[in-house]
Amino acid sequence: MELKNLLEVNDLQVFYGAIKALEGVSLSVPEGRFVVVIGRNGAGKSTLLNTIAGVLIQRTGDILFQREKINRWSTTKRVKAGIVLVPEGRGLFPELTVKENLMLGAYLKRDRNEVSKTIDEVFHLFPVLKECLSYDSASLSGGQQQMLAIGRALISQGRLLMLDEPSHGLSPLLVSEIFSVLWELKRRGTTILLAEQNVAAALSVADYGYVLENGRIAYEEDVEKLRESEEVRQAYLGG
Repeated sequence: MELKNLLEVNDLQVFYGAIKALEGVSLSVPEGRFVVVIGRNGAGKSTLLNTIAGVLIQRTGDILFQREKINRWSTTKRVKAGIVLVPEGRGLFPELTVKENLMLGAYLKRDRNEVSKTIDEVFHLFPVLKECLSYDSASLSGGQQQMLAIGRALISQGRLLMLDEPSHGLSPLLVSEIFSVLWELKRRGTTILLAEQNVAAALSVADYGYVLENGRIAYEEDVEKLRESEEVRQAYLGG
């Protein structure tokens, strides 16, 4: 059965001033699937996710969400529609408590019972957050802050969860914990678009992958075939 695309990006071009950051990028994310964009630092992964989220505006190309063109939508309208981004660097408010940061994910939600249920699910995924609700987020470890950022995004109950480099700066043990949660979200049918430099971890959980090089999609394939690719092994997996 052919899957319906939740997100489609067609021939995207994005500039920083006169510098072209993305050139002709096209990709799709089917509903209920886990898609990863891999590439080196500076390849354009963050630019791509920020453009989909509405933080950056493309010069040309189209972004379709649930088959509706959203090129001119504000970031807020995209969040309301269900596009949620966990940015690189986590984007937490350090002066706010863990609880306050979590509740920011619910600011567009009116069904308090549904929000409460989702918070319980977040605590099931990240039990440590429940233990430090009154702590300032700045006092958390890097791994705990990443858990908080993902938890806040989940509370918004989006249709598409985008994560930008969630493993950045974390120990191998914490990377394993974060990707275990991503595997569980995949099992639940969450639609995920991940941008990640940790290629081995990303390819262990995703369904389909795109390789981004110098602002262009170099190639794309099912992750099993990407793992078998000699070019991917040499470039990203240490041979």
